[in-house]
Amino acid sequence: MSKPQLGLRFCYILLFTLSILQLACSPRPNIQGKGEDFMQGVWNEDSIAFSNKLSNYTQHHFKFTCDSVYIDMVTHSKVNFYEDSCYNNGIWKEYAKGVYAVKGDTLFIGATFTHANYKQKISGCYRIGRYDKNFLIKKKSADSLFLESLSDQREIKLTLKEKITCVQKEL
Repeated sequence: MSKPQLGLRFCYILLFTLSILQLACSPRPNIQGKGEDFMQGVWNEDSIAFSNKLSNYTQHHFKFTCDSVYIDMVTHSKVNFYEDSCYNNGIWKEYAKGVYAVKGDTLFIGATFTHANYKQKISGCYRIGRYDKNFLIKKKSADSLFLESLSDQREIKLTLKEKITCVQKEL
C-alpha cells in the first residue's frame, strides 16, 4: 500500500473509533438526583435516651429532598469545648447542607457546615468545613427511621414530621 492509502485507511479507522465512542458516551443530565423515596421528608429526633446522664449530646433535624440533605443540630454540653463567648450556657445550634446516598443498609452524607440560612460557613463559633457522616440504617418504616452513627455508635431515632415529594431541580 502506498502512503496516501495508509493515511486514508488510518483516517477511516480513527473516524470509526470516534463515532463508536461518541455513541457509547453520553453526558449525564444536568439535573439533581432523585434520592431515596423512603427518605424524602422532614425528620426530627424528638428525644435522646439517657440525655440527663450524658455530658454532651446532639439532637438532629434532617430534611431530605431529592438527593439533598439539610441538617440542623442542637448540641447540649455540660463541658465547655469552645471560647466562653461561644459556649452559650451549653446549648448551641449548627447547620449543614449537602448530598446523601444510600448503599445497601448504609446512609452516606457529604455536607458542609453552614450558617442558619444554609450559606457556607468559613469562620465563627463551633465547627466549620466538612460534615461527612455515615450511618447504619438499623430500621425504617413509613414514619420512623433508626440510624446508628458508624463513627461513635450513637443511635438517632427519627420521626417523620412532613413527607416531601422530590421535584428535581437543574444544577
